[in-house]
Amino acid sequence: MFRFHHHLAAALAALLVASFAAPNAAPAAALSRQHQPGYRSTQEGMARPHGAATRPRAASIPAVVPAGYPRYRLIDLGTLGGPESNTIFPARTLNHRGTVIANAQTAVSDPNCLLDCYFDHAFLRRPNGRIFELPFPVGIDPVVNTSLAQDIAANGQLGGFVTNGLMDPLTGFPQLRPVVWGAFGGVWNLGTFGGNSGAVNMVDSWGNAVGAALNTIPEDPDLAKFMNGFIPAATQARAFLWKGGKLRDLGTLGGNDAAAFAINESGLVYGISYTDAVVHDSTGLPTTHAFLWRNGSMRDLGTLGGTLVTSGSLNNPWGPVLNERGQAIGTSTLAGDESWHAFLWENGKMVDLGTLGGESSEPLAINEQGWIVGRSDYSPDSPDHHAVLWFGRKGKQDLGVVAPCHNSTATAVNARGFVVGGLGGCTDDPGDLGFSSAFVWRPGRRMADLNSLVIAGSNMHIEFATGINDRGEIAANAYLPTGEIHGILLVPVTK
Repeated sequence: MFRFHHHLAAALAALLVASFAAPNAAPAAALSRQHQPGYRSTQEGMARPHGAATRPRAASIPAVVPAGYPRYRLIDLGTLGGPESNTIFPARTLNHRGTVIANAQTAVSDPNCLLDCYFDHAFLRRPNGRIFELPFPVGIDPVVNTSLAQDIAANGQLGGFVTNGLMDPLTGFPQLRPVVWGAFGGVWNLGTFGGNSGAVNMVDSWGNAVGAALNTIPEDPDLAKFMNGFIPAATQARAFLWKGGKLRDLGTLGGNDAAAFAINESGLVYGISYTDAVVHDSTGLPTTHAFLWRNGSMRDLGTLGGTLVTSGSLNNPWGPVLNERGQAIGTSTLAGDESWHAFLWENGKMVDLGTLGGESSEPLAINEQGWIVGRSDYSPDSPDHHAVLWFGRKGKQDLGVVAPCHNSTATAVNARGFVVGGLGGCTDDPGDLGFSSAFVWRPGRRMADLNSLVIAGSNMHIEFATGINDRGEIAANAYLPTGEIHGILLVPVTK
């Protein structure tokens, strides 16, 4: 199972079995028979649940510094009074100006332990090094509530959600409200369609936002939860566009529920929708297709043969899945819903990107050049998978692993072709701090463990990289020797 790369997500993963997690399995509601070719028990970046016992054995640092890579200065983003913090995945967690978003535990414990056993707050680090804790809307007490920023636009506008101190009486879960934080301050509570939950999934630089929010019409909780970001729900989830201060329901492809996950600067919206209400035994869901929406028109992108199509990957529909050229990436099950392939949508066609030789593949990010990264099974005889770089329709490259790790997943690629991500199965014991590690890859070079490229002075083990910008800065998460995880920023050092 994938894990969330923030504490809210980690808690939800344990509670809900799956969510907008990090790299490794079939979703819980979808693919209910748990066909997971190549992604079984091979998680990169697997987090220990908060409070779990750890054996803080030192992680091994590669002795050889690979040639052809910069060295990096590691900046610990710290916390907001609690023990842990982390950068966000899947998300646009780092923009090209060098602003990085993260979440951190505060010093205030949450006795319910539903989202986390601490109240978490969203914060950002500006390029000048200043830490700025994001505000809550008027009327919501930040001391006993949680916030999460899960997207940052090029100009610094942010989107996400906050809790409001109320419980949803239909689910017994905290109520969420979608929010937008302005690039120069301020916060806006967008509200819902009358229901008890909602979240912003992406913002643009014009003040617009997309996401999903609940209405008041009863819905099968399993179906509503899937469209509501795996957050418990008992009424319909609806895709929205927030523009000009108004929340607009974008409609569906024929079913009852939909969610919007991405918007580009031209106003093109990308999301998923049920096309009917007939639940398939193979997935536990109605037929689900991806859509593109513009100016009131919703286009069904079709399928590669199966009944489940999502933006991004099956468990990670969020993040940089749509670029300014209108290219969109996603995952479609094949006929029978036993396996799934990454796809690229461009020029009005869904293009099957194939695999590295195994059964399944998934994409996680696309850059403005149309380069796509993710992971793929590489052999029908192996349970492992490798990070993959697709050059649009022009082929693909197996990025391999760094020994002794067995698995790799690529999470981001910048304009120079630098790719970052996570390594898994690096030791025999998932309890080791070094079981997971982070990597960087560049064209013409072998993949490198990021821990081997950090200049002296850090005692942290980098376990997963979540983003890279065009300046070459890398957002990641790292373990302290005592087992706590912190969000970090890696800055290339100029010799």
